Amino acid sequence: MASTPHIVVLGGGSTGAGVTRDLAMRGFDVTLVEQGNLTHGTTGRMHGLLHSGGRYAVSDQSSARECIEENRVLRDIASHCVEETGGLFVKRPEDDEAYFQEKLEGCEACGIPAEVLSGAEARAMEPHLAEDIDKAIWVPDGAVDPFRLVVANAASAVEHGARVETHSEVTDLLVEDGDVVGVEVEHASGPGLRVHGTEGGREEIRADHVVNATGAWAGQIGDMAGVDIEVRPSKGVMTIMNVRQVDTVINRCRPKGDADIVVPHETTAILGTTDEEVDDPEDYPEERWEVDMMIDTLSELIPALEGARTIRSFWGVRPLYEPPDVGSTDPTDITRDFFLLDHDDRDDLSGMTSIVGGKFTTYRMMAEGISDHVCDRFGVDAACRTADVPLPGSEDFSVLRDYMDEFGLQSPIGRRSVERLGSRADEVLDTDGPNPVVCNCEAVTHAEVQDAIEGSGSDLNAVRIRTRATMGNCQGGFCAHRLAGELQDSYDEPTVREAWDELLQERWKGQRHALWGQQLSQAMLNYALHATTQNRDRDPADAPGSVDFAAFDAGPADAVDHGDTDRAGDTGVATDGGRDGD
Repeated sequence: MASTPHIVVLGGGSTGAGVTRDLAMRGFDVTLVEQGNLTHGTTGRMHGLLHSGGRYAVSDQSSARECIEENRVLRDIASHCVEETGGLFVKRPEDDEAYFQEKLEGCEACGIPAEVLSGAEARAMEPHLAEDIDKAIWVPDGAVDPFRLVVANAASAVEHGARVETHSEVTDLLVEDGDVVGVEVEHASGPGLRVHGTEGGREEIRADHVVNATGAWAGQIGDMAGVDIEVRPSKGVMTIMNVRQVDTVINRCRPKGDADIVVPHETTAILGTTDEEVDDPEDYPEERWEVDMMIDTLSELIPALEGARTIRSFWGVRPLYEPPDVGSTDPTDITRDFFLLDHDDRDDLSGMTSIVGGKFTTYRMMAEGISDHVCDRFGVDAACRTADVPLPGSEDFSVLRDYMDEFGLQSPIGRRSVERLGSRADEVLDTDGPNPVVCNCEAVTHAEVQDAIEGSGSDLNAVRIRTRATMGNCQGGFCAHRLAGELQDSYDEPTVREAWDELLQERWKGQRHALWGQQLSQAMLNYALHATTQNRDRDPADAPGSVDFAAFDAGPADAVDHGDTDRAGDTGVATDGGRDGD
């Protein structure tokens, strides 16, 4: 082929971003299309576990071997996205001893480092473990930031010439003579970086090949071309606690079951999960009993959870796939392996390939597989380099601790900033002016926020996933308005107000299932701050027409002009601080 093939990748989760990076690094012309923000779907709704493979060491050893292989790769290429927590599979007295031994032997068979600890040794590592924990198996599980990892993949892809379009929904596939030749896309607010208030538009993006990496939405994309993709979406709930009760990933050592893992993540701990098949990846019940069950069951492992503060809950949908002739009735029986569907061979529809199933930990391996497939299609002889080339921010992690002193940032603010930015700390934090903290809970500074705005435009939820601002204990109560203020130098007032409202709405969605005890008090305080003090629910600026500010306050000038009283003329505004009564 004389010209460079143009590949359109659908889906801005880990797999789609990974495919885009891989193909761009191999020299393809690539466009990524995502209906929401990066990580909008399954990737942004996972518990943040970097699998060692121990979880699958008994039931699915093929997946277990893939996990430990990719676990090691991601520690090398994405060090600023991974926290090496380690993991424990803990056994309670009622748990099956034979299964404990199967788990240990399975880890050994799959090449997963594993060490048996006594109950006392496990509690010495994690003091909040229940007193009756018998023993545990240590494995190299970890915690991973899915937002940071996907953004880093997208950034690398852009550096290699890719185009990334978020907030762009695929409305149709372009099919001509049995060949997929592109996609029709509706941009929410115009091409390029998202800019609120700019009229969106429809675009036909022609392509030499389309990669369908939309996960749980893959079946809906297949329907547009008349092919059947048997994705079986399965929902799972995650509940976020306000502190890290543990520093190690805690797994229950028993066969499949709900509520069997706690993952330390940044300043919080995430409890998970359930596994229930649903019909629609966007429309399913989110029920309070699921949250209660998470806390009640996992308190058997960590009693401190019972009285801890829950700050929010969220549900994710696994994009499980099972070949049509298997027919599992229980979603927990469906393999976590991934499948490449060549629609030319499978459905006599050329021009499109789908990738379904799989796990977050193996996203890079999945991307390599589908990129190899695309290379074969176009006769491109270019090797995959994604396992060897660090992602942006991880090029030289060993120098990071020096940045704290260099930029005069005090711990823990400096430490948190440097951990998030990795080797980009120099580039972002080396500012001429002051660098105050914008989000106190997560120690996010002005420089980080401005860097995120430069990369994502006015979308404050995109700023959130890049920095963690508003994701701490107050859930934006004390910093959402500060984030909005960070937009004022670059965007007009309506744009800032819209972005502010969208951020508040996103923060509220996850708190609806956590409204009791201290979090209810926090939510009421947030309401008082946002709706009452800041008037966000009845802001006159949201009404049609211009705001008549004189109707509220004639301003201090009148008081100065009249100059003979403690009252500002006929406005009724006191200027004496109330010292003289009414």
